[in-house]
Amino acid sequence: MSLASLELSNVRKSYGATPVLDDVSLSMEAREFIAFLGPSGSGKSTLLRIIAGLETLDAGEVRLDGQRIDQLPPGDRGVAMVFQHYALYPHMTVRDNMAFGLRNARVPEEEIASRVAEAARVLEIEAHLDKKPGQMSGGQRQRVAIGRAIVKHPKLFLLDEPLSNLDAALRMRTRIELARLRQTVDAAFIIVTHDQAEAMTLADRIVVMNDRRIQQVGPPMEIYSRPANTFVARFVGSPAMTLAPVELLPGDGPYARVRLGSGAEVETRIPRAELPAGGALQLGLRPENVAVAANGSGAASAKVDLVERLGERTLVYATLSDGQTITAEDEGYSRVQLGDTIGLEIDGATAHLFDADGNGHHAEAQAQ
Repeated sequence: MSLASLELSNVRKSYGATPVLDDVSLSMEAREFIAFLGPSGSGKSTLLRIIAGLETLDAGEVRLDGQRIDQLPPGDRGVAMVFQHYALYPHMTVRDNMAFGLRNARVPEEEIASRVAEAARVLEIEAHLDKKPGQMSGGQRQRVAIGRAIVKHPKLFLLDEPLSNLDAALRMRTRIELARLRQTVDAAFIIVTHDQAEAMTLADRIVVMNDRRIQQVGPPMEIYSRPANTFVARFVGSPAMTLAPVELLPGDGPYARVRLGSGAEVETRIPRAELPAGGALQLGLRPENVAVAANGSGAASAKVDLVERLGERTLVYATLSDGQTITAEDEGYSRVQLGDTIGLEIDGATAHLFDADGNGHHAEAQAQ
């Protein structure tokens, strides 16, 4: 079986006068696991449904292994979709649910039995094959839905928020199962999710979507550490990145030095020459880049609004003297209390700058 190499070219989609996807292009490698990540309404599920053949596109092309598939019926595309709501037949056993699509495709019964048995083994649901969906837990039903896709031997799996109906513990276990599954199945995967932990854990690359377009494509830590724009910076990462207006200070050094509204100055590792001349700038800081100063002094002073104790670390939400909010990190046994005035140490070497158009500028890559 040839492996999936998906190509989306200039895909557009509108519902009446409402545009949903605007000129989306993407290439996917064989056996790659990609996550479409974005808020509700960003177009990620519509794009998945276009690949599956459940929606038509208005313009553009979808190719799989070089063959154009956007004009083919769903069953002829070589893809299999797993839905958020399982979509199992309640009156059928697990075995019959998994076999249903193969029977419709006139696959011989011996072949069907073999494929169902193999999928059940991979997903560890062999003991449930004669049960009906109503006799199973949500996690087991989701595995049946995945099994129904596996038996088709697709080139490409499409997963539409498959874990969102599960509780937190089951979601984590199923996430592990999906990670194992992609090691045993000879196919590519696309998962649609609004859960960034899911995307960061499972995907080789993340496609961040917003406002009908792809905002950034890259490996998880590249998306996190070098966000393309302010949307990606705020959307990926929890808590969200602090974005604060700053003034670029004059100087002849190679790196940008900026001043916050509170007067605190930050020496970044962002090449000054890469920044646009003039125009507003925002400083971007992840919580781990802002530390509570041990002795109370620091580059900046802030009043504590909230202390979030997470065990291994403490997040401190505070306000600088000019009213700018900022999130900092402290040790697990932090002594910081609500209402305290604290000093903050800002790691300028890991800071980001965003120009007036929202484009990200990042620290110079360090030589390995």
